[in-house]
Amino acid sequence: MPMLGSLVRKARQTATDPVLRHWIVRRAFGRTPGEPRFTAHRPPYLEGMLPLTGETPTADLAELSPASPESPIDLPLPGVTARVEPGGADDLYRRAFADEETAIAVHRFAWLPLVAGRIDPACVDVLWRAWCEGHGTPDDGPAWHPYTAAERAINIVHFARRQGLPGPRAETLAVLAEHAPAIASGLEYFGDHHTSNHLANNGRGLFVLGLALGLERAADMGGRILIEEARRIFSPSGILREGSSHYHLLLTRVYAEAWLAARRHGRPEAEALGQITEKTLAVIPRLMLPGGMPLVGDVSPDCPPEFLNGLAAGDEGWVGGLDSDERTVFAELRDGVTPADADTLAADGWRRADFGAWSGLWHAPPAGWSAMPGHGHQDIGGFEIHHGADVVFRDLGRGAYGESGDAAFYRSALAHNTLVVDGRDPYPPNKPYYDDAFRSRIGGPLPKLQRYLNALTLHHHGYARLGGVGALSRRWSFSASQMRIDDGVDGSGRHCVSRRLHTTLAVERTADGALFTGREARFRIRADGPVTIEPATFWGAYGRGGPATAIDVTIAARLPWQGVLTVEVE
Repeated sequence: MPMLGSLVRKARQTATDPVLRHWIVRRAFGRTPGEPRFTAHRPPYLEGMLPLTGETPTADLAELSPASPESPIDLPLPGVTARVEPGGADDLYRRAFADEETAIAVHRFAWLPLVAGRIDPACVDVLWRAWCEGHGTPDDGPAWHPYTAAERAINIVHFARRQGLPGPRAETLAVLAEHAPAIASGLEYFGDHHTSNHLANNGRGLFVLGLALGLERAADMGGRILIEEARRIFSPSGILREGSSHYHLLLTRVYAEAWLAARRHGRPEAEALGQITEKTLAVIPRLMLPGGMPLVGDVSPDCPPEFLNGLAAGDEGWVGGLDSDERTVFAELRDGVTPADADTLAADGWRRADFGAWSGLWHAPPAGWSAMPGHGHQDIGGFEIHHGADVVFRDLGRGAYGESGDAAFYRSALAHNTLVVDGRDPYPPNKPYYDDAFRSRIGGPLPKLQRYLNALTLHHHGYARLGGVGALSRRWSFSASQMRIDDGVDGSGRHCVSRRLHTTLAVERTADGALFTGREARFRIRADGPVTIEPATFWGAYGRGGPATAIDVTIAARLPWQGVLTVEVE
């Protein structure tokens, strides 16, 4: 049945995607290469290290004193807060949730680091015992998926280091030790074209668990994965390749945590992991605007974005949960980094620019196509603009995974601050098996995002696949009192051109546009066409949205066409 479902999905994709059909025809005639060969779950650099056999834990971790909580427990999960009544721990693992990510988070103990230091250890003890009773034996179900197993092992190990092992000591150590071969047997490697950041997190689980429990082979394998995967998942500037600012913070935490563990245990990987961490940290100042970090791309269910604020400054969230020595060492590394080179970061698709009181972050994937592996956001030229502390235009983020409904819409160009032709996404859906030559054949020359003294420009040819549509250009220019966007679309014939802007400020219609009211100023947008205002959602965390407004300026244009939008500060 799962195979039938996969075939049906592929058939539907082929029916609705002319670019995919074109690739299939070219592939059938040998005019484009197929997928590179690979052996699933076996990265080539682990030759001789797999399979990973079980090891006996030697950890010297104290055991919690068993106790029963007397008050309800509120667990922060992706999109919801789950209350567990005293005596109801078993019910948590039988509970049905609307979103699969919420259910998985229960098995990951994803809530544990979010409430560290504020939860009665007895609550953790009873929830762990209940989990072991129902799910403590490795199987092929979602509770033992490699990513889930790695997250759970890490969260329990970190808790145990500070509070003590939940559950009977010998049994808990045995269950935790079984996590290592379970993770290693299902490593999320599917060739370079399909492998996401999950494999690095598999490595983090093996490394942290191996060091904490004295599982030497697991630690060796985890360290190898972490170092090798960093070469693949990060771009030259240090930014994560997958096109998400929140995921960049998550992977920075992955490497920072592994570096601190290596340092604590005197491991040889500490130097390499420290260098990787330093490089990823150096990107973060470029992502942070005065009003906060734009949530470009997907917002992960692993933790709320604010939990990782300490990666930029201070000791909030994850940083505050470190031991005092580790917090000091981490802060010294973080505060001593030189921000990543702006031009190198721009070449990797991210341009931070400041013009007086105006600050902005633009995203333009280097090839135009959405990142692969990645989550497929159609956001070339998407931007977030701040004026002082006012967030004038926001990237809305995305509140859930999925291929339909809101999950698909908030990935589309219409949910980003972009220019859209004929209601279509600027580039076709990307596929991991498309090679660069095929992408160039369909998408034309590589896009160019360039900075000037008081302006930025973007040129791309993503819409060239639409009959009669040529190059698209945008120019953002700034003065003390104005932001101006000059747009152009080359080509011929009549086409629908839409310019989309999104804000969380209070909005009211005006005769020729709209007026936004911020904390420090008001902003008046004037348009050269009819302005439509629609409700939208800003996803500040996975599954947690707030009110926003979409401003749409759509006209029927005869190409070539030019247009202007202005935003004036009052």
